[in-house]
Amino acid sequence: MTTLDLHLCYQDLGLTEPPFRLTPDTDFFFPGSHHMEALNHLHFGIASGGFTMLTGEVGLGKTLLCRHLLRHPPDGVRFAYLLNPDQSYGDLLASIYEDLTGTLPEDRSLGALQRELPKLLLRLAEGGERVVVLVDEAHRLSGKVLEGLRLLSNLDTEKDKLMCLLLVGQPELEQKLAARCFRPLRQRISVRYRLQPFGYRETRDYIDHRIQKVQQGDRVRFQTGVPWLIYWLSGGVPRRINQLCDRALLGAFAKNQTVIGHYLAWKASQEFLK
Repeated sequence: MTTLDLHLCYQDLGLTEPPFRLTPDTDFFFPGSHHMEALNHLHFGIASGGFTMLTGEVGLGKTLLCRHLLRHPPDGVRFAYLLNPDQSYGDLLASIYEDLTGTLPEDRSLGALQRELPKLLLRLAEGGERVVVLVDEAHRLSGKVLEGLRLLSNLDTEKDKLMCLLLVGQPELEQKLAARCFRPLRQRISVRYRLQPFGYRETRDYIDHRIQKVQQGDRVRFQTGVPWLIYWLSGGVPRRINQLCDRALLGAFAKNQTVIGHYLAWKASQEFLK
């Protein structure tokens, strides 16, 4: 089945587009309590100018939070967003420079980058802009790169830091920073938050939120008790909720139904949650 065919399936169900994509689409951002708390911690970390660490298991929506923050940045903040931290320190510095300026430096040697990047940070600060380096998948950062970022963050004016660092990753990041060699970096982290799965009510509201975003009329609905079953099957993990609901919707289309019952949700779980 092609992508075009899939869209026709959703349209037949009265939906303008797939409501449960796995991609981090900020148009579908759900302001649940845990996600709003996480955002507040990130905003506080930016305002304080220190190190912030956000961790959570796979599928909880960490990248979506990053994208939402980038789409709705605080005033006077310029972001460098590092989605692929599995690179050398020099390449990482070049990525930061490119994100902040839109161009790559002519001289990409490590020495040149270490000279030019502080100058860039100072110019931006003098212009009233704060720089935030947001690292997604930060648990993949090497020890050398982590130490380099710590040293880079030492740059400051008489009153303010020139760079704020947000580390977002899986719980392995906490384990990595627990090592004695990372004690200087660990002591710099002033804001920490561990993202949690949804509870039952948030799971139910999350499903409704996604459906309402794309629903025309009132054709598709989940039978009473099905959101609780989806919560139980998924453990409240948004990615698993999306997988279950999306497969259940396609199952409903195949049966020419618009009501998602317990059987369709359970059958979907047999395909994704083994």
